[in-house]
Amino acid sequence: MSRFVEAFASQLVAGGMSRMPARVFAALLASEEGVMTSAELGEQLQVSPAAVSGAIRYLTGFTMVSREREPGSRRERYRVHRDQWYEMLTNREGLLRRWELTLREGIATVGPDSRPGRRIAETLEFFAFVQAEFGAVMDRWRKHREELFGED
Repeated sequence: MSRFVEAFASQLVAGGMSRMPARVFAALLASEEGVMTSAELGEQLQVSPAAVSGAIRYLTGFTMVSREREPGSRRERYRVHRDQWYEMLTNREGLLRRWELTLREGIATVGPDSRPGRRIAETLEFFAFVQAEFGAVMDRWRKHREELFGED
């Protein structure tokens, strides 16, 4: 399992994720229940509690994992969900809208007929296109997932 964790973490790092969050995410993904405590993560990955804590903060910020209380304990455990990719991408929709607003301001600032204005407009159009297609793609994914794996 540790070979998979390190290999997948390396791929996530190559895609832009920080190394420790990538390792923690891969460890959770590969765990039997998809749930681990900070101590379990630290032991498996041979890292400090502070490293795990920082990685969890990063991953919860991107809705890739969630925190929950261990039943009957004050300890927290961290869970990777079945639909983490869906949730992560869905939560980016608000970010895309904010980018669109800033891009529109940029076009107004530099002028729509200027070279920078046209480049910014093309970027804006790309994000508008992705946003328009996103809902349909997520609907198709939910149906596809249910056909393959059933409901939760």
